[in-house]
Amino acid sequence: MSISDMFASPAGQLDDHERLRLHVEGVRERAAKAVPWGPDTVGIPPQEAENALLRINDVAFYANARDEVIAFADLCLHLLDMHRPHNSDGPADSRVAKCRCCMLSWPCPTIREMARLPS
Repeated sequence: MSISDMFASPAGQLDDHERLRLHVEGVRERAAKAVPWGPDTVGIPPQEAENALLRINDVAFYANARDEVIAFADLCLHLLDMHRPHNSDGPADSRVAKCRCCMLSWPCPTIREMARLPS
């Protein structure tokens, strides 16, 4: 049994938590493999107005984007690791899935909001 099988729904599809985790891991992996942006690696995007401050802001944005995407993906993965389903103890017919972290019913508000990330 693969890890994906453990998180599969009865129809064989991944649940929202596992789908999100795989998506964020993919984003992080692509960002980590990307070449850091610099004016000499990629052309500076064209702008309608010649404004030095806009150019500096663009360069700063592109130069930091790779590291910021990796940090954001790490944060998402940490949240997904904390917020995962946990079945309560008790008779099987009365078990209600709750979040391991916040103990709200599953899926918790954190996972519901994160599920809106991938299109």
